[in-house]
Amino acid sequence: MTIIRNCINMGASPIQTLREDAPMNQPRISPRVPLIAAVLGAAACLAFAAPARAQEKVLNLYSARHYQTDEALYANFTKATGIRINRVEADDAGILARLKAEGAASPADVILLVDAARLWRGEQDGLFQPMKSAVVERRVPAQFRGADTGQGPQWIGISTRARVVVYDKARVKPEQVDTYEELAAPALKGQVCIRSGSHPYNLSLFGSMLERLGPQRTEAWLKGVVDNLARPPRGGDTDQIRGVAAGECAVAVTNTYYFARLMQSGSAADRDLVARVGVVFPEQAGAGTHVNISGAAVARNAKNREAAQQFIEYLTGDDAQRMLADGNNEYPVVPGVRTENPALAALGRFKSETVPVARVGANTAAVQQMLDRVGFR
Repeated sequence: MTIIRNCINMGASPIQTLREDAPMNQPRISPRVPLIAAVLGAAACLAFAAPARAQEKVLNLYSARHYQTDEALYANFTKATGIRINRVEADDAGILARLKAEGAASPADVILLVDAARLWRGEQDGLFQPMKSAVVERRVPAQFRGADTGQGPQWIGISTRARVVVYDKARVKPEQVDTYEELAAPALKGQVCIRSGSHPYNLSLFGSMLERLGPQRTEAWLKGVVDNLARPPRGGDTDQIRGVAAGECAVAVTNTYYFARLMQSGSAADRDLVARVGVVFPEQAGAGTHVNISGAAVARNAKNREAAQQFIEYLTGDDAQRMLADGNNEYPVVPGVRTENPALAALGRFKSETVPVARVGANTAAVQQMLDRVGFR
């Protein structure tokens, strides 16, 4: 009865499983009648509490990753270690909100998020704890880890994705869009498609630009992008690619794994769409293309800390890194890991930027203020 009372008192609301590319203006967590919410929250808590009573090895995972290929990752970890994974899924914001609401009563051990800015926010809100790991230090470049104050970083990148430009091959030459700054060029007036400026993927890109250009030039650039929009920002990255193929705009911005997904689609229409547009990795003659990360963190109040560290170290292993790349069209965060993804191979090798993603995340608040000033919705 004590466990039941504790679960009910947690007041955790049920979390909806969401697609990463869902439009940002859709509700992220469906409203529930308070009594139903309490019952469902208690049931979820009991699902986590039951294994603890039986003293079996368990890991409680809160994940913003919702890709079918990740199921094999979890199954392989359990097979290798005997540690069973309980999982709750939501988007990044929903997971951070839940951790705050649950506080010390949270059953979460590991947090997986899909954006550097949200990882940074979780760290600033005190939702994670540092993890000192020789394995991680050896395998994951410092650029893709949170700041280390001596006890280890509070989060670790597990995969990357590049933010690229797609263009209409009949209307635009690749050299016209081989830098991000050219998205604001007068020659592209009324021709740019992009999702909401406040979406984490764009906040990350804009935070990187702030590191490179400084505040005045970055804000002027953002104003130029707004002036060049073909339509108000809407939809996800795939919608931007479709907009270029349909002639709605001549240029758009997308993450690589959305484009690679279309390249490997079973739909002939999707493959035809890809054939009509080109892809540019910007800044190859300069600072390098912007990359964002998926990352992992040990929850502040993790009850199974040893299992949590074991799982995160497992995610940096060669086999797991290959599965992330081959199964979900992401790039390994560990240098030198060989992959067998034909879409990534077709996109080719590229130079990525070296700006630490922790600094990019820390720029989020300043970037959002700029977006408000220039009217970038």
